[in-house]
Amino acid sequence: MATGVAVADFSSRGRRRLDRYGRRALRLGMLWSLNLCFLIFFLFPFYWLAVTAVKPPREVDAYPVQWLPSSLYLGNFRALFSFFDLQYYLFNSSVVAVTTTILTLLLSIGAAYALAKLPLPAKRTLLVLIVLTVSIAGITLVPTLYLLLRDLGWLNTRKALIAPYVAMSLPFAIWILTNAFRQIPSELVEQAEVDGCSAPQVLWRVVAPMASPTILTAGVVIFLTAWNEFEFAAIFILDVHSSIETAPVAVAGLDGSWGVASAACVVVVAPVIVLVAVFQNRIVQGMAAGALKG
Repeated sequence: MATGVAVADFSSRGRRRLDRYGRRALRLGMLWSLNLCFLIFFLFPFYWLAVTAVKPPREVDAYPVQWLPSSLYLGNFRALFSFFDLQYYLFNSSVVAVTTTILTLLLSIGAAYALAKLPLPAKRTLLVLIVLTVSIAGITLVPTLYLLLRDLGWLNTRKALIAPYVAMSLPFAIWILTNAFRQIPSELVEQAEVDGCSAPQVLWRVVAPMASPTILTAGVVIFLTAWNEFEFAAIFILDVHSSIETAPVAVAGLDGSWGVASAACVVVVAPVIVLVAVFQNRIVQGMAAGALKG
């Protein structure tokens, strides 16, 4: 009798364990299915863009739709650099984005260090005001910026893009770097000061190296924002297809087939994808240190 009870109890425990594993497997299956649906939803436009860019012209508008090209056709990319001169617009975007990133980081690192480590009055109020400016839509500033840039004589120059980009990027950079600098122990700063370091030396020799993941994250985000920006570049560069037009605006005004337009989009988007793929781990670390803490 006791043996029968033990067998029944063991069988009951086994069934409960199997039920528990079954429910866990079901939840995991549903979670992965949902993730797969989201992945397909977000990646399909990029897939279709890339496929259209390498389709022969006769297959771009073919019906029924061809999901894969019959052969790789690179004529669309050759047309971009032979007839459309996309390389000049990519160079302009690179100059504007790199200059914006460098200037923004130089200004924001100093401001963030002052807000995080120096005894300034009303630091919390200043930081709140800085964060509030992040919520301002850039398009609402276009009329004022246009008049200011016109009076300065900067319209139709790269300065007309770099100056607004720096101004729009600074609040985000100061906010994320201030939170990151706050995580650095004050004892290290005090020890460096005792050793004879001035405030700038403490910043560049102690604080900045320790916050390098967040600084890199801010730099990547600023670069991508400046690289992809369209509204200011379309408004402040007055001459269509001018020598200083950026790549997004030039691609928007491209006259050609869908294949050429898709190839142009692939070329413009590719640096963004590569940059994020290379620095994805540091971006996650930097966002965690600069945004989630503090």
